[in-house]
Amino acid sequence: MIQLTRLNQKPFTVNSDLIKFVENTPDTVITLMSGEKFVVLENAETIVKRVVEFRRKLLEGLPLNAMNVPEPALHTPQTGPGERRRYDNSAEEA
Repeated sequence: MIQLTRLNQKPFTVNSDLIKFVENTPDTVITLMSGEKFVVLENAETIVKRVVEFRRKLLEGLPLNAMNVPEPALHTPQTGPGERRRYDNSAEEA
């Protein structure tokens, strides 16, 4: 969510995931996916910066860096009576 300002100086918050496009006409017009439009004081560049900043903050807490993520086990061997083994006959052929 990003905070913007209407032409009457009243702030409001927009879900940035719903923004379809932003137009710089004499006024800045935001069109949402629903077709709803808002005229705001901020220019398109400022809106894009706020969206990027918001998404960056969301991603900060996620373990995206492979150095921070523990390596998942690709294969966990089973042990015990339910264990299945593949018979390898390659050793017998030699």
